[in-house]
Amino acid sequence: MLPAAASASAVSSAGSPAPFDQGRYQVRFEWGAAGLERLAAADVVVVVDVLVTSDEASAIASASDALVLRGGLRNAGAVADAVLAEQGRRGARASIAVIGAGAGERTGLRFAVEDLLGAGAVIDALTARGIDHTSPEAAAACESFRGLRGAVRHLLTASATGQELVAAGRRDEALAAAEIDADTAVPVLRHRPAAPPA
Repeated sequence: MLPAAASASAVSSAGSPAPFDQGRYQVRFEWGAAGLERLAAADVVVVVDVLVTSDEASAIASASDALVLRGGLRNAGAVADAVLAEQGRRGARASIAVIGAGAGERTGLRFAVEDLLGAGAVIDALTARGIDHTSPEAAAACESFRGLRGAVRHLLTASATGQELVAAGRRDEALAAAEIDADTAVPVLRHRPAAPPA
């Protein structure tokens, strides 16, 4: 993980965009609030926190003045439809930051396979709707989901976070979170009305 100082607003000494901001791509992918800071500003932020709502999701939502949606496996298609509708409302191409919340607030942010798959599902749904100018990071998350789609239920229950839920007698929650496109609701964590097109 890069230090938070490598923020999206950072520029190289030559005046070009920072190499980690993914600003030349419409769809970007990063991890946590620090990752959001590294990215170029986006019109829409999709927070992916598949199994457990973490403090990292509240921090991500408050760190952006964009439209912030919550997405994952269960509502990937609905999130993509909401992003497409926002783009239409704006009358211009919208930039999208997909942010994996990660897990492990007690031990610091760590990789969470469930959030990688959830982010990949959202990016895959965006791609299916023609929003496909993705960064390499976003493309890799998308392909992870595509390649592992058939194993999502097993991966969610077998993951570290899934095993925590299983041990707590909450296996059904992990299985429910693995249902792809089971929901049409898209929680809005933060809304900033966009200015109408000029």
